Amino acid sequence: MGARRVVCCGLTTIDVTQVVERVPGPDEKVVAASLAVEVGGPAANAARTAAALGAPTTLVTALGTGTLSDLARAELAAAGVTVLDLADDGAPPLSTVLVTRGTGERAVVSTNAVGRRVAAPPPDALDGAGALLVDGHLLAAQTALAAAARARGTTVILDGGSWKDGLEALLADVDLAVLSADLVPPGPTRAAGTPDDDAVLGAVARLGPALVARSHGGGPVAVLHDGVRTQLSVPAVEVVDTLGAGDVLHGATAAALAAGAPWLDALAEGIEVASRSVRHPGALGWAAAGARTRSAPPGGSG
Repeated sequence: MGARRVVCCGLTTIDVTQVVERVPGPDEKVVAASLAVEVGGPAANAARTAAALGAPTTLVTALGTGTLSDLARAELAAAGVTVLDLADDGAPPLSTVLVTRGTGERAVVSTNAVGRRVAAPPPDALDGAGALLVDGHLLAAQTALAAAARARGTTVILDGGSWKDGLEALLADVDLAVLSADLVPPGPTRAAGTPDDDAVLGAVARLGPALVARSHGGGPVAVLHDGVRTQLSVPAVEVVDTLGAGDVLHGATAAALAAGAPWLDALAEGIEVASRSVRHPGALGWAAAGARTRSAPPGGSG
């Protein structure tokens, strides 16, 4: 039997990334050290990550038509990602990203897919899938896919970057919710000000997922699994660029899940790959560096 497929459903963007010495203040102009224009977005970066790790990967997203759509489609194809496009017009959202050289910190201004109308996912979207990753965007399509995955026994993982209206319905069919520190559920948890990990993990777990994890950059990842509270350590590395590190974490975890890894082991694998990723520029710089290393000829000529 071949490897099980990773299906990612959600947002694709076009990212305009510039590396600067520092983020400009009001009415200030700075000169960028470098510029890159490439495909991005949580689901798209997760899909590219899974494909880079060797998993057959499908991205269910909204690309539409036009120059930006063609650019995204070409980059995804080059990354080995099969695309199911649910949009017949419009274009991917655009993100402007400033990366501070020296710290790897990023500042992002972006539109998203809120209010965009898309078609329902086709019935065969989950054929051969070992894991479904959803990111909280394109919620109607994701909710339908997650329910179908639950009926098939396919593991569902949520990339929880921030709370979005309607996320409760999606979480009912999510197995693993891997959250950023920015996600705070509504209700008493949000009203409490800055909630601690226990409050957030417990609030999200009550909505459905058996495993809830919350990342904190280079700090330990807090985990609540079947009511048991623990944490996973994050390797200490020299940070060059944090852009897309969370997306890499989710994509690598999904790839490990599709390969049959136990949930906590899959999450630990995702953490390791994400830690590797911040040592390189761009969301997929780590994969390109690995490919260059593997293709380099042996040293010396005898």
